[in-house]
Amino acid sequence: VQLQAFGGGLVQAGDSLRLSCTASGRTINSYHMTWFRQAPGKEHEFVASITRSRHTYYTDSVKGRFTISRDNAKNTVYLQMNDLKPEDTAVYYCATSAGLIISSLGLKSAYDVWGQGTLVTVSS
Repeated sequence: VQLQAFGGGLVQAGDSLRLSCTASGRTINSYHMTWFRQAPGKEHEFVASITRSRHTYYTDSVKGRFTISRDNAKNTVYLQMNDLKPEDTAVYYCATSAGLIISSLGLKSAYDVWGQGTLVTVSS
C-alpha cells in the first residue's frame, strides 16, 4: 500500500483544517491507520490512530480538538483539526503497517508505510 497525505496549509490560531490520507495499491479496510507529526527540530510525535474496527486514540494535546476518521469506500483517512494552536505547527504524516498491533500504535518504529507529509503552519 502507498499513502499520500494532503490538506495542509497556513492558518491562524483558532482555525480548522482537514487533512486527508489516500491509499493506493491495496484497500485499507484491514489496516490500523495513524497520523504522526514532526515539528521543526523535533522527533516524530504520535497524533491519532483509528483501528480497522474504528476505535480511536489521541495524544493528550489534541484530545477534544482533533478527530480521526476513515472512509474505507474512498480508501481515505481524515484528520479534522479544530481550534488549531501555534504548537500544532508541523509536518503531518499518515502511516500504517500490515503487522501493526494495538499496543504499538504510538511507536514510530512500528510503521513501515509512510505518506510524504503535509505541512501545517498555525500563526498566532
